[in-house]
Amino acid sequence: MRRLLDRITRPLAVPREEDDGANTLLEAEWLVTNGLGGYSSGTVAGVNTRRYHGLLVAALPNPIGRLVMLNHLGESVCVAGGTPTALGGEERVAGRLDRDVARRLAEFRLEAGLPVWEYEWAGVRIEKQLFMPHKQNTVYVRYCLTKGDAPIRLELHPALHFRSYEAPVNLQITTRYSLAQSAGYYVFESGNPELPPLRMRIDGASASFVHEERVTSEFLYPVEEQRGYEFRGTLWAPGHYEIELAPNAPVTVLASAESEEVMAALSPDEALGCESERRRRLLDAAIATHPEAADEVAAELVLAADQFIFTPAGRVVDATRAAATGDEIRSIIAGYHWFTDWGRDTMISLEGLTLVTGRHREAGFILRTFEHYVRDGLIPNMFPDGSNEGLYHTADATLWFFHALHRYVDVTDDRRTLVRALPTLQSIIDHHLRGTKFGIKVDPADGLLAQGAPGYQLTWMDAKVDDWVVTPRRGKAVEINALWYNALRLLAMWLEEERKHDGFAAQIAEAADRARESFNKRFWSDELGYLYDVIDGEHGDSKHCRPNQVLAISLDHPVLDRARWEAVMDVVQKRLLTPVGLRSLAPGDPEYKERYFGDLRARDAAYHQGTVWAWLIGPYIDAWLKVHPNDVVGARHFLEGFVPELDKFGLGTIGEIFDAQEPYTPRGCIAQAWSVAELLRSWVRTAVAPRAPVAVEPALAEEAVGASAND
Repeated sequence: MRRLLDRITRPLAVPREEDDGANTLLEAEWLVTNGLGGYSSGTVAGVNTRRYHGLLVAALPNPIGRLVMLNHLGESVCVAGGTPTALGGEERVAGRLDRDVARRLAEFRLEAGLPVWEYEWAGVRIEKQLFMPHKQNTVYVRYCLTKGDAPIRLELHPALHFRSYEAPVNLQITTRYSLAQSAGYYVFESGNPELPPLRMRIDGASASFVHEERVTSEFLYPVEEQRGYEFRGTLWAPGHYEIELAPNAPVTVLASAESEEVMAALSPDEALGCESERRRRLLDAAIATHPEAADEVAAELVLAADQFIFTPAGRVVDATRAAATGDEIRSIIAGYHWFTDWGRDTMISLEGLTLVTGRHREAGFILRTFEHYVRDGLIPNMFPDGSNEGLYHTADATLWFFHALHRYVDVTDDRRTLVRALPTLQSIIDHHLRGTKFGIKVDPADGLLAQGAPGYQLTWMDAKVDDWVVTPRRGKAVEINALWYNALRLLAMWLEEERKHDGFAAQIAEAADRARESFNKRFWSDELGYLYDVIDGEHGDSKHCRPNQVLAISLDHPVLDRARWEAVMDVVQKRLLTPVGLRSLAPGDPEYKERYFGDLRARDAAYHQGTVWAWLIGPYIDAWLKVHPNDVVGARHFLEGFVPELDKFGLGTIGEIFDAQEPYTPRGCIAQAWSVAELLRSWVRTAVAPRAPVAVEPALAEEAVGASAND
């Protein structure tokens, strides 16, 4: 399997002659994560275009959360005693990269998901590679002179401003930053005693540090400007390193929020070897579980999936409680850069990120973690960064929990987790029947689930700007009731399997029968030829043609009568399907928006009013194969448009959303958990000719991924 890991190489076509070619490098972004919620990310050009970019964004214990620590590392090289030449990211005006700087970039590629740059000019070629050790807030940047006969001088200019990754870039530096040297380490202090220092070390060559402390001139962040946020900010620059780079003698810069002892534990070669081995184990586990994952696209998605699974760094109480029972706390980052872990996204993503990839132990950790968080019959909608307490304003995340648990038990036959969860599941259903927070309650008149409370957005498709509710969905939403019926049927099945025949089991079965009958009477519209999106809403029944109706077919227990499946799928295919997912609203609707662009108000106005969501391709494929069970080839065809997207936006991964019209420009987060998860799950499911099973015992696959998760 090591050969497959070596084949996962994604080169970026570096533009050469176009006038705007340099700016293309500003639009392609890379991402490396550390399994704690921390990351390193930027543009191929080396220019930070977002407030979220940085060489080291550390995930620190709450209440600090994610902190930008090493914002920028300017790089320049002196060849044969000449003047310093910038490798990238220094010479820019109004967010544009100088074309001469761009021409020095000979090649950029991802190797097994990790970024590699190669610069060439004046007879020299320099390779740069970046990676992060798993479960460490540390970044390694390695430089190697691969062409050139004589040593050259490498200058590195760190620029810092310790701030929350969400803080605006114009946040004033109000403390006194300082630099001290100790036993080969450079220790940067922010002047805030609550924040750890940034430690840096140069490995592989002697380095001198030239002190020339200053506050930089303003850096520009053009994506923040486009999004309507502050886009000018300064950084603290203490000086620069001067390093002799000899031919074929790598030099590595380490930057870390960890202790010197942790930083010294692994040499750069050992750290890179460990990370390569961890990635190999991830592929071993995935292919042992699904031999269909043994192609380059699936394997690349397996590595992309790994970026979202993390151990929350700051929830000490929860981690301690889990450890006391022999468990571990795990969760899923919904998207990079600005999402934390969201309940809805976690439950939708769980199958693709963990079960398809053979990470069954971690799937169990995640489910048991969220079961512990259930309050008033609800799982958290999200955990704000730096907080131990979840926010519970969601009507669908809890119902997706039933779906995720079912897929988990089907794959693992972990009846112990299921039996342990049954009282919680019964409590959830009871709360929904009687009524819980945010107006979530079964209507006794028809047995359908209603939801809605002023000031809250409770379904995945809600959007609100100040007092303007862009997509009002209070009432009985179609996907909420599809999920509700599915949850009732699943719990009834589990109670039957565990021989828990009591009055509550009979009540659940009766509630399911009633919900199904009412759903088919009330949601189907003969006039429209498809399902209402919301009934009994604030403005009556919603006739908007939206993709939520697909869930009435795609779930394991479809609530929609079989006779209407083809009609719904025909409408969805003709009006909502694109090469990169489903539109959130059909063209021709008065509210339809072609582009998701501009400031917050403009973006939210388009978020669910046409914008394409990649994750919806998963339910669409499930529904398609129910209607056309023998058309696996046709189902795979619906996924082919995603493959070119691995070369764009977030390289080697799939973003959150796309514009509703050609060229379907990617928008939102550069890497989204449910986009990757549902594409990977569907890709494996639609493999036309599955490969022969790999001779790896399931226990060994579990051991491999368990080790990769815990190393």
